[in-house]
Amino acid sequence: MRKAILFDLDDTLFDFHRSERESLEQTLKSLGIIPSTEMIEYYSRVNDSQWKLLEKGKITREQVLVRRFEIFFEGIGKKGMDPVETWHRYEHNLSRSWYYIDGAEALLSELCRDYELYIVSKGTATVQDGRIASSGIAKYFKDIFISQKIGCNKPDKRFFDLCLEKTNGLKKENALLIGDSLSSDIQGGKNAGIATLWYNPHNEKADGNIIPDYEVTSLDMIPIVAEMFFSRELSSNDK
Repeated sequence: MRKAILFDLDDTLFDFHRSERESLEQTLKSLGIIPSTEMIEYYSRVNDSQWKLLEKGKITREQVLVRRFEIFFEGIGKKGMDPVETWHRYEHNLSRSWYYIDGAEALLSELCRDYELYIVSKGTATVQDGRIASSGIAKYFKDIFISQKIGCNKPDKRFFDLCLEKTNGLKKENALLIGDSLSSDIQGGKNAGIATLWYNPHNEKADGNIIPDYEVTSLDMIPIVAEMFFSRELSSNDK
């Protein structure tokens, strides 16, 4: 039986918030704005809210990328700034910024010996391509799927269906989806009928409407859960 793990990338394997903070600071300084902790935190909240709207199909990806800076500049009293130029500067900086979450590379090195590994990311293609290339993370994965290239966004069922189509016949019951976002990763897995594991390092309370099949608070727990899941699947297939 094929055994595959589908990994979200940002805040599951890569420390996205660290890269976000670093890239935004560089961008603001290049625009003559002195960044503050409050500014960075405000941008992060605005950015998250816009991606949530994309998940719900209320705005387009292109709108996300520009609107977040329009809202941000209005909020900090810098209405005259160009949101499109800022977007391009920010993404240039972000495409070169990556940091593994502690233990992530060791985890991948271990898991790739026993499982087929795939990345399933909603990030912007140019940004993710740059970070994946410079980090060398691709060597652990059989394939990498980015929503902008696939043509659908998480949590849309079609995104995961199209990913599975590109894996040479992998069945959804032989896959485990791991991610940090309930609304994007876990809901997406449920929409597609794929078992889900919620990486929840901050021990947050789950949304009562989105219940993962498994939950861990640290990356080192993932091999244990994966072995349990696939052993159960093997037992089911033997019946």
